[in-house]
Amino acid sequence: MQIAQRVILALLSGIFLLDSTARAQEDAAAARISKGTRQSSASPQVAKGRHPFWDKDNIVLFAGVGAGRVLDYLSTRHFRDRGVNEWLLTNHIVDNKPLFAGIEVAGAAASIGVSYLFHRSGHHKVERWVSVVHIGAAVGGSARNFTLKASSPPGAAH
Repeated sequence: MQIAQRVILALLSGIFLLDSTARAQEDAAAARISKGTRQSSASPQVAKGRHPFWDKDNIVLFAGVGAGRVLDYLSTRHFRDRGVNEWLLTNHIVDNKPLFAGIEVAGAAASIGVSYLFHRSGHHKVERWVSVVHIGAAVGGSARNFTLKASSPPGAAH
């Protein structure tokens, strides 16, 4: 198994492990709340603005983050194939397709991780805005990448 495949497998395993841990903690917290308080017409989680981390909105946002990372990968490969130099990472990293794909996966995983940290600390609006900003930056950067003109070879007349 190649190193990039191992990195991707490790990242995906970590995400699934984080998911199962988060669900177990949320179930335990819900059990404590239901034992310690009377049941009201509205759920205690809804009353406080809480929600499960893997709810419908976050799943859609995380899918958007993943799509943004794929778009960034494709647009960066597009301009590298046209001879334009990468300015954020080295050309060597971007030209190594498995390594660059692993970096894109790590970027998406980091975004989900930051959202989870905000979720755990009760900052639910910021939790969602992390993904919204990530999607906007990825789409904006990709649009810019697709508009870059091909560079001329060294020594060619401009």
